[in-house]
Amino acid sequence: MSRRPLALTLAIAALLPATAFAEDLLQTYDLARTGDPTYSEAEFRRLATKEGAVQARGQLLPQINGTAELSRTHSNSRDGFATTTDLQGNPVRIFSDGISNSRGRQYGASLSQSIFDLGRINTLRSQRELSKAADFTLDNAGGDLITRTSAAYFNVLVLIETLAATEAAEAAAKRQFEYADKRLEVGLAPITDVHEARAEYDSARAATIVQRNALQDAYQALTQITGTKFVNLKALPDDFRPELPAEQSADTWVASALEHNPGLKAVEYQTKSAEIDVSTARAGHLPTLSFGASYGRNTTWDGDSSSSSLFSSNGSDGHTRTIGLTLNVPIFSGGITQSQVRQAIATRDATRDVYEQQKRALERNTRDAYQTLVAGVSEVEARRLAVVSAKAAYDASQVGLEVGTRTVLDVLINQRTLLQAQTDYAQAKYNFLQNRLLLDQAAGSLDIDDLRDINRLLTADATAQLSPGQVETGPLPTTPAPQNK
Repeated sequence: MSRRPLALTLAIAALLPATAFAEDLLQTYDLARTGDPTYSEAEFRRLATKEGAVQARGQLLPQINGTAELSRTHSNSRDGFATTTDLQGNPVRIFSDGISNSRGRQYGASLSQSIFDLGRINTLRSQRELSKAADFTLDNAGGDLITRTSAAYFNVLVLIETLAATEAAEAAAKRQFEYADKRLEVGLAPITDVHEARAEYDSARAATIVQRNALQDAYQALTQITGTKFVNLKALPDDFRPELPAEQSADTWVASALEHNPGLKAVEYQTKSAEIDVSTARAGHLPTLSFGASYGRNTTWDGDSSSSSLFSSNGSDGHTRTIGLTLNVPIFSGGITQSQVRQAIATRDATRDVYEQQKRALERNTRDAYQTLVAGVSEVEARRLAVVSAKAAYDASQVGLEVGTRTVLDVLINQRTLLQAQTDYAQAKYNFLQNRLLLDQAAGSLDIDDLRDINRLLTADATAQLSPGQVETGPLPTTPAPQNK
């Protein structure tokens, strides 16, 4: 993933107000890079995973420790005999009791260095593979951020166009209702036309409120990713014509996905780590060899004492030095090592299955994304022509209603067809752009340049008549029921 300098991104974010105006897709993505907690979590998890390799390497480096201790000992003895001799050399047995206090201090340092420990060596190798997997996992999260941001952005644009079409349909339904009501008054239309027109008008008003709520939620979804509220966005112009990327076959895209997809690469390195973990577990049967050296000094001295014993001590002062090799040979561990080997093998096999599963899913999804993108070119054009045809049919039915060759019901049907055609056309346009990004993501080639290419196509301002946060709520306005005349 290509990254903008953090300082520049933070500067842009600091200059932007709480509500952003006329944002394009690239600016929205810049806000998402600094405001999306999901991507931020992925960055911190990568850092945490990489520390595993540092810790594993540290187990193979010299370990130096220092100790210091200050103590005070109190003893109380009230029984026991001591044997000594008198002036003539005869043995004399004397009862001994008393209370004594002594103090002491000791300090030292030790050094140990692993010379051969296959378990620790393999742990380092395993953690290095996981560290590589963490890099690809973050790359995958970066691609996911692009597609999540674009999906939320395009969803707002689709709903803006849908709301505009719904409001137009509401206005048209209102005109049809008023027209039918006037014709009823002069006896040129039956009561059924008025009821049908009123039902369509009430349904259109309800649909408008539903679309306004949906648009509000779409704005909130974009705010959830970026942490910024938006009022209007850049959209596709009316003359948009979709084009396919550079000529490539589905097999070429699949081959690129299997080689470069960061999600698959992350699982691949996790599988390698699991294979090394099997060797780590088996190393529990092998001996280890380490070097050690230590130095210590111990000093004691007497405190106040009261004793009937003939023996006393004035304290001591000494030091010790130790150096040597330690060979540790495992003989029996209660079956723990064998269990750890079986556990590691099962984990490795499960990880292999995850890799194979993701590989097959990636191939299928890549082919589907490619075929959907190819079909999207024709779909967008077909949807555009469907709007043109539906608009012509609606206009013709309006004229026919005025001259008496069409009924209100015919107009209402054509009006619903036009609304659906406009909605489908908006969906098809932005689905095509989203599928372009999804195909690049599957192939492992998605980066900021692909987003720039999409952003260049967005040149028109898309503004909803209803600003976010001002959704109309409450009951529908009532219309008096027409009287049967």
